[in-house]
Amino acid sequence: MNWISFSCYPIFFIVVLNQISVMILSEVRKMHIILASKSPRRQQLLAGLDIDFEIRIKDVPEVYPPALQREEIPRYLSRLKADAFRLEMSDNELVITSDTIVYLDGKVIEKPADEEEAKAMLRVISGQCHTVITAVTLMTKNHSITFHDETKVWFKQLKEDEIEYYISRYKPLDKAGAYGVQEFIGYIGVQRMEGSYFNVMGLPLHRLYEELEKFPC
Repeated sequence: MNWISFSCYPIFFIVVLNQISVMILSEVRKMHIILASKSPRRQQLLAGLDIDFEIRIKDVPEVYPPALQREEIPRYLSRLKADAFRLEMSDNELVITSDTIVYLDGKVIEKPADEEEAKAMLRVISGQCHTVITAVTLMTKNHSITFHDETKVWFKQLKEDEIEYYISRYKPLDKAGAYGVQEFIGYIGVQRMEGSYFNVMGLPLHRLYEELEKFPC
């Protein structure tokens, strides 16, 4: 009887996994990917797709025409951020930009200017259902596409001391709607969601993966 040494199995599995990883998003992996976002959450999420990328930041004023409504706003801003790279891109570069808004009762709740405005925002979304809309733009020298995803989020009625604690400790001034779903206020406040959790964090990974698969690199 011939016996197979199990000691060789780990090496075998590593080789197989490496081959599989090359097959997944194989065309995208040939590109030099640039994530144009200083958000640590987006950086963490994109890293979860197991692709290499560079962080490259440009300061683009997040100003949009007042006539724009709902998903038109993050789609416009996402494209605006990508366009800032257009003239300097090389043939093998792929830029990923994104923008997220919180939408409630026909109004956009943006990033708070200070802690007092952040507290006011949380009081507004407290006990309400709001919609988080994230738009993403993929752009190379010759092609670009913009898509968006939406998630409904139901918050419990927040207590004033919960709001005070969260704002003073976590200082979410860089977050649309003045909250991070992956932080304290999300743990205690979010009752349920309809849609992608990662979209609320700032990057709809399922959609991004699907779009990267078919993007003409």
